[in-house]
Amino acid sequence: MKKLTIVKVGGAVVEDEAQLSALIENFSAIDGAKLLVHGGGRRATKVAAALGIETKMVGGRRITDADMLSVVTMVYGGLVNKNIVAQLQAAGQNAMGLTGADMDVIRSKRRAPKKVRMDDGTEQEVDFGFVGDPVKADGAALSHLIEAGVIPVIAPLTHDGEGNILNTNADTMASTVAVALASLYDVTLIYSFEKKGVLMNPDDDDSVIPVINRQSYEQYVNDGVISGGMMPKIENALQAVDKGVSKVVITLATQIDGEHGTAIVNS
Repeated sequence: MKKLTIVKVGGAVVEDEAQLSALIENFSAIDGAKLLVHGGGRRATKVAAALGIETKMVGGRRITDADMLSVVTMVYGGLVNKNIVAQLQAAGQNAMGLTGADMDVIRSKRRAPKKVRMDDGTEQEVDFGFVGDPVKADGAALSHLIEAGVIPVIAPLTHDGEGNILNTNADTMASTVAVALASLYDVTLIYSFEKKGVLMNPDDDDSVIPVINRQSYEQYVNDGVISGGMMPKIENALQAVDKGVSKVVITLATQIDGEHGTAIVNS
């Protein structure tokens, strides 16, 4: 089966010129079929602040009211997405920017209020607003682009099929796309960000946990080693390997060869 590498890159990387340049170079060097999913939350937070719009986060995820939805649509689907596409084109990579609404590649359902586990271990019911949880992804449509030599660059926005754009967690987008393509390719999913992997000690950049499975993840959460935004990232990674993705790695943006960082496994 043909190999496909899916790289998800976080906002801290795409908003830093040096880190983004290094990512573009490393991503361009990946052999074979590939796809990029990006975040951009920090840029959205900055733009929102400039417009006088308050940012609210719960459990590492953004609450999206109507004003914030306008901001993330502009920032994710426009500013961040097209900057990445332009830089990939400059590197000789035939990239095309997409949201989940384009070609109906990812359809979602607006999230109902749900209980969220907080950093202190308690649960709180939260209404996330205009946030979508993916219910369907069209792997065949993405495959047509990939086989035509196009590199899809996907922004973390989906739609509900009724004309509404929904903000969607980029890690979830990457996992959803990876699962949708797992029956067509041998998929490696790489979550890249500003750290070398999942850290045992957040103050020690070299304290990388080499392997995490479901059991060890739950223990790390209970012990307070893993919390905040890292929790949904690992939960998405575990779901991906459970549903046929060959390999999931969480690693530094400059080490996206699949051989570094924290491997997420289902055993």
